[in-house]
Amino acid sequence: MSAAGASFLFLLLSTVAAASSITTLSSDIAALKAIKSSIKPTTIPSYTCLHSWDFTSDPCSPPRVTHFLCGVTCSGNRVTQLTLDPAGYVGTLSPLVSQLTQLITIDLTDNKFSGPIPSSLFFLPNLQTLNLGSNSFSGVIPPSVSNLKKIQTLDISRNSLSGSLPNTLTSLSQLTRLDLSFNKLTGPIPGLPKNIIQLALKGNSLSGYLQKQSFQGLTQLETVELSENSLAGTIPGWFFLIPSLQQVNLAKNSFTGVEIFKPIDSNLVAVDLGFNRITGYPPTNFSAYPMLASLTLSYNKLRGRIPWEYSKKPTLSRLFLDGNYLIGLPPKEFFSGKTSISGSLGDNCLKLCPVSSELCVKSQKPLSICKQAYRGKLKPKS
Repeated sequence: MSAAGASFLFLLLSTVAAASSITTLSSDIAALKAIKSSIKPTTIPSYTCLHSWDFTSDPCSPPRVTHFLCGVTCSGNRVTQLTLDPAGYVGTLSPLVSQLTQLITIDLTDNKFSGPIPSSLFFLPNLQTLNLGSNSFSGVIPPSVSNLKKIQTLDISRNSLSGSLPNTLTSLSQLTRLDLSFNKLTGPIPGLPKNIIQLALKGNSLSGYLQKQSFQGLTQLETVELSENSLAGTIPGWFFLIPSLQQVNLAKNSFTGVEIFKPIDSNLVAVDLGFNRITGYPPTNFSAYPMLASLTLSYNKLRGRIPWEYSKKPTLSRLFLDGNYLIGLPPKEFFSGKTSISGSLGDNCLKLCPVSSELCVKSQKPLSICKQAYRGKLKPKS
């Protein structure tokens, strides 16, 4: 055998020997066994990750030809990722998950885990991503969530969590993405983590006003999803001036007013305030936002005329003003062919809204309803 061949053989044997010498930490193995045993066996089909968890083999020892084919990632002899496939596993999450102290990622999305989230999970010191979305977890989010000092993504959306949001969220200094949408959360929005970029709390029962202290110092916030809650009062002007804000959805709440300040600079692209109880005139100052492309004010209680500034804004490509009590002639620029704006101006009290335009496909309100809204001070439509 040549020297090169002997060298290659030695390297191959050394690699195999090193691999076979890996022995997963016993506490990690115990945790994995507890996690699997907490799942109903009848919901672990043969093609799933959990079915391949056969503890006659070591979880972290390669090669994984027949056992531990997926669901577990290791670094050395420690488990660093727990990422189960969306197979519809039914069961609870074992509290012994906390023994996996080197976990960086937990992803149990799209299964049928139920019961409370084990409080011990919130003490994992290295966890950066926690995704429990689309399960059936219940109970509250405990204040101990603040112990996840390295957490960057926290997604527990589409579960059955209840209670209020903990006031300790501000302690999550590394958190950039928070999604707790479609739960049963109540109460006001507390102070939020300073480095948050994406905030999604839609589809809950959150109440109260938008308080400045809740959003204080959020200079990186880009996306806010608060639709389908019970938030009330006036949407304050400072809210739209959050420095990095790009997309806002506050639809389907109980807001009664909106205050819009002219920005010095803004990245705001899309705003949806539809299906609230906002009164007054359509806010003209929205036209001062240089990048605004989509504006929805549908189904509020707005009155008066459509601001002509909307029709002069070249960036605005989607405009939904339907379902209000707007009067007068819509700006002719909407129908001149010089703009490609889409949306709806229907279900208002407008005159001469051309049905040939997509904007006017939905018919206007009956004159009787418009007169009632303006207490008989409207002239018949010409």
